[in-house]
Amino acid sequence: MDIHRNGSRPTRRGPADYFTGTVWMDPIVNAPAPARVAAARVAFEPGARTAWHTHPLGQTLYVISGVGRVQKEGEPVREIRAGDTVWIPPGEKHWHGAAPDHAMTHVAIQEAVNGSAVEWLEQVSEADYTKAVVAE
Repeated sequence: MDIHRNGSRPTRRGPADYFTGTVWMDPIVNAPAPARVAAARVAFEPGARTAWHTHPLGQTLYVISGVGRVQKEGEPVREIRAGDTVWIPPGEKHWHGAAPDHAMTHVAIQEAVNGSAVEWLEQVSEADYTKAVVAE
């Protein structure tokens, strides 16, 4: 059993290759094999977002605070809010991040295959990010 005390692992900035804008990441778990789960608390400043990406075994997002956006390739941009849970199936090309005028923080949970939990793709264009949002 490992216990990681609050503050024992540094917050790191999300790399510019994978994010637009300012994003802060706090690790929750990156389990060693044979387990394969990884999770992080990810805080997006207003307008910040991931690049397009996929996950070999899917991803779960649990929104902790704020207002965000998520989009599956070829579908409308959808609004997400605190308390929402998003399931993204394996291999589905998508992005997620904060709304233009609100910060958003979520917990991202995914599993790795052969040590990889994500395949990063191209950055999300301003045209894709600013498309009309579907609020549900």
